[in-house]
Amino acid sequence: MIRSISIVLLVLSTTGVSLSWEGSLGRNHYSAEADSAEDRSRSIYTNYCASCHGSTMQTFVDRKWKYGNSASAIFESIHKGRGGSDAAMPAFGVMLKESQINELVDYILSGIEEGKVYDFEQAFSPTEVYNAEKFDYTLEVIASDLGIPWGMAFLPNGDILVTDRDGAIYRVMKDGKKVIIRGGPSVYAEGQGGLLDVELHPNFEKNGWVYLSYSSHKMEDGETVSSTSVRRYKLKRNRLTKEKLIIEAFPYGDTEIHYGSRLEFDKEGYLFLTVGDRGSRDTNPQDLTRFPGKVHRTHDDGSIPSDNPFVDTPGAVKSIYSFGHRNPQGFFIHPVTGTIWSHEHGPRGGDEINIVRKGENYGWPLVSYGINYNGTVFTTLTKKEGMRDPFHYWIPSIGPSGMTFVIGDRYPGWDGHLLVGSLRFEYLNLCKIEDEKVLSELVLLKNIGRVRNVKQGPDGYIYVAVEEPGILYRIVPIKK
Repeated sequence: MIRSISIVLLVLSTTGVSLSWEGSLGRNHYSAEADSAEDRSRSIYTNYCASCHGSTMQTFVDRKWKYGNSASAIFESIHKGRGGSDAAMPAFGVMLKESQINELVDYILSGIEEGKVYDFEQAFSPTEVYNAEKFDYTLEVIASDLGIPWGMAFLPNGDILVTDRDGAIYRVMKDGKKVIIRGGPSVYAEGQGGLLDVELHPNFEKNGWVYLSYSSHKMEDGETVSSTSVRRYKLKRNRLTKEKLIIEAFPYGDTEIHYGSRLEFDKEGYLFLTVGDRGSRDTNPQDLTRFPGKVHRTHDDGSIPSDNPFVDTPGAVKSIYSFGHRNPQGFFIHPVTGTIWSHEHGPRGGDEINIVRKGENYGWPLVSYGINYNGTVFTTLTKKEGMRDPFHYWIPSIGPSGMTFVIGDRYPGWDGHLLVGSLRFEYLNLCKIEDEKVLSELVLLKNIGRVRNVKQGPDGYIYVAVEEPGILYRIVPIKK
């Protein structure tokens, strides 16, 4: 069977429910035609919950319940919110009736008990042959049981380093076997935190340096607080040694979200790191004295380049390269043009692709195409003088994670175009770029699972990492 790609529409349909989204000044207008309590709850869950908790309730089934999983505890979380942050678990009691919340609680508990009852209609099969307009392709499983495979780095001998957000570092070998790399950092694997990205030094073959970003943690006033940090190690056989702290994002906070944490080297040898706003949108992104909500640039040893844009600004963090970001989890520096590309999570609506330029302000939270998760509005502005417009944005949010440009002729028709993973809708998104804009979008590998990362390897193949149980795929074109 050959499954064709489909064009992304700003409409999502589920069994028995019609959900529509319309863009008006970047706002989502939601309507639902639903008869039964299950239909009503499915509508609410899809609209408000799925972007964070997964369309099939993956986070409820597979992860820890910090505040309890009884009906009363779930009701309390939905009604009053959790975490004390606008972006952690917002309070939905401001817009949902208690009867609606009770129906939603029943829906969630039923979904957990029945497992995959809330799957999308079209099941994913990795053994199928897929079509991409100009060629057919299939998937090859490179490794499995990788947990939440957040970062990937390709070693010179063809092995792949893969980070699991829970803290493990795997070396996936060419024969499919994997071994654990020892000696990595102690991570705070709570919420969105844990072991995050991995990047090799451009001269890795000579110096053996590996860079890891992660959620660091410490105790303050009897509570655990965390931040985004980067450490450098030397990889020798299957152990990391000679640890060095490269960057530590202050201040530490008590939230467990928005660490950002993508790493990239440019062709001049500068190291870039994305740091999310840590859920403190009104405090961090626009404040140059704070690390969160920024893209940072350092030398490979953590020292500050003399031409960074704010090195002479009193009080500013000297490593800041750009600011006004929410939670960038995709970052790519084009090896030919040198252009720096990033994408970041919006709230409800307003995920963005940006071209990152030195010293520029990307607006968060003063401008946005999104609204709060609970439906309230935090800004009416989508543009503002002195702030960069996004290259592209999504309404509704797709939950982007990982990105890469396709380079070369291995995938006919994909050369020069952008691949972005979708956590929310569980597909790979091909953005066709022409005349400095996204001309069209194609859905690839629908329902493959929560795509955490996508990269093109030195061998020219595209590698796709999918969350829990943690599978690394290779896209293999079929020669005719």
